[in-house]
Amino acid sequence: MASIFSKIVSGEIPSHKILENEKFLAFLDVFPLVHGHILVIPKIEIDYIFDMDDADLAEMMLFAKDVAKAQKAAVPCKRIGIAIIGLEVPHAHIHLVPMNTANDVNFTQPKLKPSQEELSGMALKIRSLLKVNI
Repeated sequence: MASIFSKIVSGEIPSHKILENEKFLAFLDVFPLVHGHILVIPKIEIDYIFDMDDADLAEMMLFAKDVAKAQKAAVPCKRIGIAIIGLEVPHAHIHLVPMNTANDVNFTQPKLKPSQEELSGMALKIRSLLKVNI
């Protein structure tokens, strides 16, 4: 059975895309910890991130780095936190979370519920600051 992320990759479920290439996709989390929270996924469906091929895992981290640089420029924050939890969706993914305190990456706190307009605006702002071709 396809994961929700595979359905996003295939276009069955819409998303607020930030960056995409032939192997990876970055998009806004629709239930973010903080505004600007991004998910980075491999397009192939693989459950556990450390089951990924070494070269693909390294490439995904470099892809995430490009996204995080634009994200930090777009969202007022001290750092972009990174988290790999892997329990909530059976598809490898990296959380990129703008943070000012360690609590901003606390996954037990209530999630935000931004409107589609807020998500669209944030995605546009981050995409406009990407230093790579999309």
